[in-house]
Amino acid sequence: MYIRINTLPAFPVKNLKIPTLVLLLSIIAAVVQTVVLSIISYKFYNEINLSLIMISFFVSFLACFFVFYFIYNNLIFFKIDALYNLVKSQQPKEIPNTEFQLEEVDPITRLEDEIRKLASERQKETERYRNLDSYRKEYLGNVSHELKTPIFNIQGYISTLIDGGIDDPTINVEYLKRADRSVDRMINIIDDLETITQLESGTLELDVEPYDIAQQCRDIYEQLELQASKKNIKLLFAKKYDKPIMVLADKFRIRQVFVNLLTNSIKYGRENGKTEITFSLYDEQVIVEIKDNGIGIDPVHLPRLFERFYRVDKGRSREQGGTGLGLAIVKHIVEAHGETIDVSSKPGDGTLFTFTLKRYNN
Repeated sequence: MYIRINTLPAFPVKNLKIPTLVLLLSIIAAVVQTVVLSIISYKFYNEINLSLIMISFFVSFLACFFVFYFIYNNLIFFKIDALYNLVKSQQPKEIPNTEFQLEEVDPITRLEDEIRKLASERQKETERYRNLDSYRKEYLGNVSHELKTPIFNIQGYISTLIDGGIDDPTINVEYLKRADRSVDRMINIIDDLETITQLESGTLELDVEPYDIAQQCRDIYEQLELQASKKNIKLLFAKKYDKPIMVLADKFRIRQVFVNLLTNSIKYGRENGKTEITFSLYDEQVIVEIKDNGIGIDPVHLPRLFERFYRVDKGRSREQGGTGLGLAIVKHIVEAHGETIDVSSKPGDGTLFTFTLKRYNN
């Protein structure tokens, strides 16, 4: 490791070790002193004593070397080393750099590297905090907006009933039913928020067990058949899966994943369309694909699709119902299993969700 002398760009040697620099300064000082002594000797005695000059050079060199080394070692090195240790203490623990173990380390270069690294980390941290602050503001705004809608609805229904609507048999029961639906929506939002919080904090423990995922999808298809029939959407498998497809996962949470994804495909599917599930076995994983031929999603929305409360079409999404948290929950559940999920889509060409689960081998 070397120190770069930026103040002398024309100097032929740009990278010098600290002891070498001390040696060079000592030689220069000794040469200067010897030249001065030679000039004085010639001026007063009209001759130059080479033996005296050589002795003077070596004495001057040794004296300058010890002076410069003392200044470097006691006044500079210890302060630099103290600064290095202080900067190093601010860095997270990491695997030591083997480069420092193989050659002599220049403390100034080492300190410079650590300061640059610390500055880079602080810049990244500042940017991360800035993004988190922006995300927090957006998130709080979304939560308040989602809760405000059902609250205002309930308030309106109750106010109408208090103002005399309770005595009108044509609206009293209907308004109570609408208020009840708004309460259910608030409860669903709160439940989904609680689920996401538990998944993110790691407090939600998964009940992992081996089970047949193909049979689970058949059961879910039966439960969603009535909802799909309203738009004449067919729920299909890519092929007939006669043998069990065993996975090692939390059965209840993976059911949430399928219900959310299949419900979305029905909500935004075409009339007389279809939704198809495909299972593929790859090494120690089961790859699950859920594809529909619905309206599709513009690629500009795909990077944010799994964000909480993010809606591609805000107006239509709220008309369709839901909390706006379904896909965020899906992503967190899959990642809690140590797996990944991806989405691809084009407007008018349907949407494909793909995620993996751990395969269970008897």
